[in-house]
Amino acid sequence: MSAHPNSAQPGAPPPALILQPERPQDGPLVDALIERAFGPGRYVKASERVREFATFAPELSVCAWSGERLLGCARMWHVRVGGQPVMFLGPFAVEQGERSAGFGARLVARACEAAQATGATHVVLVGDEPYFSRVGFATALGRQVILPGPVDQRRVLVRALTPDAGELVGPIEPA
Repeated sequence: MSAHPNSAQPGAPPPALILQPERPQDGPLVDALIERAFGPGRYVKASERVREFATFAPELSVCAWSGERLLGCARMWHVRVGGQPVMFLGPFAVEQGERSAGFGARLVARACEAAQATGATHVVLVGDEPYFSRVGFATALGRQVILPGPVDQRRVLVRALTPDAGELVGPIEPA
């Protein structure tokens, strides 16, 4: 695996946090981070059912780097809800020792900005509203989004990316 292009020189201060789109060579490090963050239990979740048929969007997914060290990731996927093209965010993970650094919200916000720049109208995720509400997600727009498999509907969150985006209604399906 090649070194990250923003590597620091020996003896230099720690490099600044760099947020950038996920590259093909980042995949193994991202997968390892997700495994550490969620463990094998993630495979039984409804979000994993979505990722089985969704189309991965690495150009909209974001990695947080400090030199050669991957500190976090937010992956994005193309899906449809009720026939409307939208984005699905997840998994989102931050290294255990970095979770209070405050850049998790920056990762999610950057991924949403990338989706908005492509003309996407909504981003859907399954998560905790108190955490994700600070980056614009709410249950209100996701009340009628149907995920494959069982899910606590209060954890289905949506962020509207345009003022006239409206509520999503229907099942999540392949893009």
